[in-house]
Amino acid sequence: MKLLPLPSDGRTPVRVLTIAGTDSGGGAGIQADTRTMALLGVHACVAVAAVTVQNSVGVSGFHEIPPQTVADQVRVVAADIGIGAAKTGMLASTAIIEAVAAACGETGIGQHGAIPLVVDPVAASMHGDPLLHDSALDALRQTLIPLATVVTPNLDEVRLLTGIDVTDDRTGRKAAEALHALGPRWAIVKGGHLRSSDFSTDLLFDGERFHELSAPRIDTGDDHGGGDTLAAATACALAHGYEVPDAIAFAKEWTTRCLKAAYPLGAGHGPVSPLWRLSEKW
Repeated sequence: MKLLPLPSDGRTPVRVLTIAGTDSGGGAGIQADTRTMALLGVHACVAVAAVTVQNSVGVSGFHEIPPQTVADQVRVVAADIGIGAAKTGMLASTAIIEAVAAACGETGIGQHGAIPLVVDPVAASMHGDPLLHDSALDALRQTLIPLATVVTPNLDEVRLLTGIDVTDDRTGRKAAEALHALGPRWAIVKGGHLRSSDFSTDLLFDGERFHELSAPRIDTGDDHGGGDTLAAATACALAHGYEVPDAIAFAKEWTTRCLKAAYPLGAGHGPVSPLWRLSEKW
């Protein structure tokens, strides 16, 4: 696996902004994003959109940050520090989604600017706990996803956004087309939750061509934060100048390695882990 270059002493690293919610259990959300970014040699900036109350078993509640505060975090980071890419995760409400979309438009983040944007449309935790108010789905479709360089939902989120239940390659392609019709430059339908083979195959669609990306399926119940990790690694690769198919391929390989290194935590699902990179020699 060819890793992103680490910055040399004294050189400012590439910067990536995550706009998302926290995970008090440390497995997903902003914690997963910043962990991957740090271990890829990227300086992580954050705009906190929500604070969750969760552990390895599930989410028992969340608190939304005022939309203006979320948007202002985006603005001040972009104005002073500068970023090479951004990603979104849990945004919780219509008001926050609309505020983030406006801030991205003002700061050149997304399709209409120079800064790539990965939209991970987090609607529910891996345990099925809601992380997005139902009324906010339309805001995702209408204001944020059209800004996305690439949108990276899991299969439950694909169904919520498109109404398509992905069960095989045919429905996966149909869903990718429906996602792309919402306006992102690229759409991906991930196959990690389809237990139909020994491989996990993702479908990446640009409106004309499908790209298939496969990796061996890792048999583990400790997969908390896998979607966040994929989206964060994609944003890091885009910030380094990768084209979208190459960025997704890099992120998929990174996430596969993180799944192999996953560890148990608490009474539920442990996290995927980028800590394996600490043993790599460079």
